[in-house]
Amino acid sequence: MNSREVARKVIEKKELFILDVRNQSDYADWKIEGENFEYLNIPYFELLDGVEEIMDKVPTDKEILVVCAKEGSSMMVAEMLADQGLNVFYFEGGMKSWSEYLEPVKVGDLKDGGELYQFVRLGKGCLSYMVVSNGEAVIIDATRMTDVYVNFAREVGAKITHIFDTHLHADHISGGRLIAQITGGTYWLPPKDAEEVVFEYAALEGGTDVVIGNSTINIHALYSPGHTIGSTSFVVDEKYLLSGDILFIDSIGRPDLAGMAEDWVGDLRESLYTRFRELSDDLIVLPAHFMIIEELNEDGSVAEKLGTLFAKNHGLNIQDEAEFRALVTENLPPQPNSYQEIRQTNMGNISPDEEQQREMEIGPNRCAVR
Repeated sequence: MNSREVARKVIEKKELFILDVRNQSDYADWKIEGENFEYLNIPYFELLDGVEEIMDKVPTDKEILVVCAKEGSSMMVAEMLADQGLNVFYFEGGMKSWSEYLEPVKVGDLKDGGELYQFVRLGKGCLSYMVVSNGEAVIIDATRMTDVYVNFAREVGAKITHIFDTHLHADHISGGRLIAQITGGTYWLPPKDAEEVVFEYAALEGGTDVVIGNSTINIHALYSPGHTIGSTSFVVDEKYLLSGDILFIDSIGRPDLAGMAEDWVGDLRESLYTRFRELSDDLIVLPAHFMIIEELNEDGSVAEKLGTLFAKNHGLNIQDEAEFRALVTENLPPQPNSYQEIRQTNMGNISPDEEQQREMEIGPNRCAVR
């Protein structure tokens, strides 16, 4: 069973029984999430002599998916379970494949023609975007799986002309610079995040307007620091707010990944409680990450109106500044795996090979505070 098939089960809320044969610590840190999934974690080395001892723990009337890190172990365990007559699959490519899979979801049509697509990285919680209008496309917060965007743009008949990163990412390697090289598009990065960057880029600053296609879809850059000092959001077509890692559906951004939590917490509060308050409640928030699987809508998208978030998102409703400061500076979740190396990669200071990049990104999204 491949990642696309598992992704459809996640989005369609189908039932699936997952036997995860990775070590207990790896499983506890990160697993395939699904609202109607059941789980059993038995390390592979405990099954080397056979699966007889776990037969009373696995269902006989459901699909069983055996999962491991890369594929090999799950294949062997699945074969043993198949010999017992069970309806069993192994997970093609393992958790490494799951970490890299992108599911494209159409978010909506734009008023003067064109479409907005969201690429949902279910295994990592990353969200990236493509805005298409009259044969041109803009990409925002691309992952390193650049072929997905280039091929998708080709399928919809669009030329990629601009690529944006809302900020210098610390949890995943950006594909923005490589897509720009492949397509000849312009790569934009907030200059306040790019002081150590060693390559050329276009300076993305508040008030920047980029028009694509003949349908004059304006993409307004809105300076919104707090997650990083350069964090920049976008208002697209006066309808969508691409909030980067500042605001999520069920949480808010963390300010500590550059070691500046105490310095940036004030910026974070001002962006959320002042700048975003001045925007229309009807804007549809499209974040750069999601934290929990419950944030997915029925169609697999991650989106909600800004007014709804001001009503329901706890991080937007803390009136006491000291309480807010404590929320975003104390008891934070673990920092993303290899986040310093990922930041250095995104600056162009180091160039890890493809396998090293995979290893650096393994693990869940850890950009949020809730």
